[in-house]
Amino acid sequence: MIRKLVAVSLLTLASGQLLAAECSTTVDSTDQMSFNTKAVEIDKSCKTFTVNLTHSGSLPKNVMGHNWVLSKEADMQAIATDGLGAGIDKQYLKEGDARIIAHTKVIGAGEKDSVTFDVSKLDPAEKYGFFCSFPGHIGMMKGTVTLK
Repeated sequence: MIRKLVAVSLLTLASGQLLAAECSTTVDSTDQMSFNTKAVEIDKSCKTFTVNLTHSGSLPKNVMGHNWVLSKEADMQAIATDGLGAGIDKQYLKEGDARIIAHTKVIGAGEKDSVTFDVSKLDPAEKYGFFCSFPGHIGMMKGTVTLK
């Protein structure tokens, strides 16, 4: 009887682990000006969410650098345009831009960076997106972020 209780308890524990939300994702960027995904889904049960950005290309960041920027979809293009003058040292993002919810650094070949943000900052009724703010990249390097 005790053995069965232990077995049931272990199974319950294991299945609970399997049902736990995945509160992170890895997004890869390339020399072909692309992300490996066009959509990031965040489970509403996540308190925080982490995006791990990688660059699997071979070009340095000053030539083909990429970052991952999260904002409302309606703000994406304006943030990218306003960031052009900021330069690579400031991640091509205007300093203190309150429209930016989260962002990584600009990275080049073989580099990685990550950003963790508070999911409670996201309004389920709002549309969010992600993009690369390196000059000219937003046209091809963007996607949606949804709460599920």
